[in-house]
Amino acid sequence: MAKRDYYDVLGVARGASDAEIKKAYRTKAKELHPDRNTDNPEAEGQFKEANEAYEVLKDAEKKAAYDRFGHAAFEGGMGGGGRGGARQSDFAGAFSDVFDDLFGDFMGGRGPGGGRQNQAARGADLRYNMRISLEDAYAGVQKTITVPSAVPCGACSGTGAEGGAEPVTCPTCSGMGKVRAQKGFFTVERTCPTCNGLGQIIKNPCKVCGGSGRVEKERALSVNIPAGVETGTRIRLAGEGEAGMRGGPQGDLYIFIELTEHPLFERDGTHLFCRVPVSFTSAALGGDIEVPTIDGGRSRVKVPAGSQSGKQMRLRAKGMPALRGGPQGDMFIELAVETPVNLTGRQKELLREFEKLGEDNHPEGASFFGKVKNFWDQMKG
Repeated sequence: MAKRDYYDVLGVARGASDAEIKKAYRTKAKELHPDRNTDNPEAEGQFKEANEAYEVLKDAEKKAAYDRFGHAAFEGGMGGGGRGGARQSDFAGAFSDVFDDLFGDFMGGRGPGGGRQNQAARGADLRYNMRISLEDAYAGVQKTITVPSAVPCGACSGTGAEGGAEPVTCPTCSGMGKVRAQKGFFTVERTCPTCNGLGQIIKNPCKVCGGSGRVEKERALSVNIPAGVETGTRIRLAGEGEAGMRGGPQGDLYIFIELTEHPLFERDGTHLFCRVPVSFTSAALGGDIEVPTIDGGRSRVKVPAGSQSGKQMRLRAKGMPALRGGPQGDMFIELAVETPVNLTGRQKELLREFEKLGEDNHPEGASFFGKVKNFWDQMKG
């Protein structure tokens, strides 16, 4: 079977420019790749045919010979289009020209001109756990923290090279950061072992930082903690993380807030709860009690006569501020009626006398024991 004209295979006219030929081949390679045509048994042959055509037409000398003699220019061992190992090598070379277009995004990609887009690596993000009191969370506070991290080396201005000289292109990978190896039909790409993927090397590394462009150092930072933060709140300080490798951008610092336990108040969102003990006399007769507030002040609360343990009273807008705006929370007072201990003989005598006179003073107890009596009667029935 006669071979098809190479220009017809790629779908370009004779006299097409190198850019037009390369563009046409890329389109054909994507269209005919066997992995994308599992249901078309002819695709693999057409794919190899396109590779063969491109291998000839991309080379100026081979193209000139083909334009003059046609396929006869490569018969009888006259060129790179022979069979066997040479053919496989030619295919690998042709396919590598469009490797990045087919798989560039998946394998990490390359920037314009074949080099890596970012030669300098971004610094790592840092985390700092900060414990503050409930009072600080209520009012907001400014804290100074010490952060151990990598900072740009002053001796080389972060370049990693002695005297601040610029890094040079890695000779192993030609600045791509990756090298390729042919494994039969496939081309395998891996990180360059010489530059570790940076695409550049330093001929004369800085003696202070060893070529990394950064050194370990503790930094003192002033951090503003806004009012209303709670446990789990995260504050981001952009550009306050570790310095990047060889002048790369700095990472970020993330501060995670944790509130310490308070001896008086419990928090639920913007609301505060305070458990206040009251004597059984005050709970029975009623009266005023004085309670603390989170801002350091005091509030008087009226206890209704006959109050029971667990009764709650609300102090509006005496809770925590909202972190991102909104109404301030409330403070809830929960009464805990306290049973007296260490009674004197006279106190015991008075309580026994009160017990005899207080048959109708315990409605909750009367209701409970009435339900108990009905339960036992039903069980007996």
